[in-house]
Amino acid sequence: MKRLFVALFLALGACVSFTPVPREGMLAVQQEAWWMRMRALCGKAFEGRLVEGNATDTAFRRGRLVMRVDDCRPEEIGIRFHVGADHSRTWFIRRTMEGLQLKHRHLHEDGTEGQPTGYGGDTRGPGTAERQEFYADAHTARMLPAAARNVWTMDAAPGRTFGYALRREGTDRRFRVEFDLRRPLAAGR
Repeated sequence: MKRLFVALFLALGACVSFTPVPREGMLAVQQEAWWMRMRALCGKAFEGRLVEGNATDTAFRRGRLVMRVDDCRPEEIGIRFHVGADHSRTWFIRRTMEGLQLKHRHLHEDGTEGQPTGYGGDTRGPGTAERQEFYADAHTARMLPAAARNVWTMDAAPGRTFGYALRREGTDRRFRVEFDLRRPLAAGR
């Protein structure tokens, strides 16, 4: 009887695919690769420039743009985004049960929350090892109705560039900054 059970088990096993099924909360392979590229930037800062924008983006044209990847935890990466003397912006990327999430936080110099803050979105698919897209979530749509169709993109080409972009579906609103990963800034710069 025991031999029959083992033979039946082996026969059934030959018919079943043993492709690993992602566990709940596990990132897709492409997202995991992208996450690891972002983790490789932890503790570093890079200077950037506006490469696409409109007339309302004058501060980004005039100010020095710096990203500082300095808040790295197992499930979250915080990237401070400085625009000239304005250090109020931080991008937070989190691992979630469904994929990745991007949130924007704005703080005043005294540490109190600026407005708007807490807006962002989630990935809807695996993306690629170099690029992830974050679609505006319901919270963002309620807070900023005009941003309900926002899609934020973050791309990381190792040793070359990091890009942060916004497009508003159905409009001509586009915004993109790129940071040169070939030249990390010295501490404190």
